[in-house]
Amino acid sequence: MGAVKTKRMPRAVREQQMLDAAVRIFGRRGYMAASMDEIADLAGVSKPLVYLYLNSKEELFTACIRREAAALSDAVRTGVRGDLPADRQLWDGLQAFFAHTAEHPDGWAVLHLQARTHGETFAAEVTAMREEIVAFVTRLIAVAAREAHRDPDLAEREVAGLAEALVGAAESLAAWANATPSTTARQAAATLMNFAWAGLGNLMQGRPWSPPRSEED
Repeated sequence: MGAVKTKRMPRAVREQQMLDAAVRIFGRRGYMAASMDEIADLAGVSKPLVYLYLNSKEELFTACIRREAAALSDAVRTGVRGDLPADRQLWDGLQAFFAHTAEHPDGWAVLHLQARTHGETFAAEVTAMREEIVAFVTRLIAVAAREAHRDPDLAEREVAGLAEALVGAAESLAAWANATPSTTARQAAATLMNFAWAGLGNLMQGRPWSPPRSEED
C-alpha cells in the first residue's frame, strides 16, 4: 500500500485538518484506544506528517484540548450581551453553552470525559477553561445580588460556591443532553434555569432555604 498523497495547503490549514480528525477519534474511541494511524488516515495525511506537525500523541491530545476549550469559552462569551439583566445573560450563556456542546459532541467528550481521566497535565488544561467559565458565572450572580439590594455580603460568602455548583450542573446536563437526542439546547438551558435561577431568586429576595434544626443546634 503506497504512502498517503497530500495536496499542498498552508500549514495552519493542514494542522486544523489533523486536529479535526484527532478530536473525532479521541472523542469517540478515547485517548488510550485512539491510534495515530487512525487519525492520519481520517485526516488524509501520512502518520509521519502528523508527527512532524504535532510531535507526539500527547502533544496532539493537548492541542485538541486547548482548541476545544478555547472554542467553548468563546462560544459562551460571544453568546452573552453585557447590557442585559443578569438572568438574561445567564440564559443566553447557557443556551450558547448547550448549543456548542451539542454541535461539537466529540469536542465535549474530549473535554468532559477524556482530558479529566488521563493525567494531571491534560486535566489542568480543562481546569483553566472551567475556571474561566466559573468566573463568568460568579460575576453574573454577584451582579444579581447587587441588583437585588438585599445581602451585600452575598458575593463574598455564597457566590463562588453557587457558581461552581451551577457550572457542575451544566456539565452533567450537557453530557445527558448529548446522550438524549430529543433534547434541544434551549430545553437544556430552560431546565437548568428552572432548577437554579428560581432558587437564586429566592436567595436574592432574602428567602434562603435553611436546614432543619438538629438536637445539637
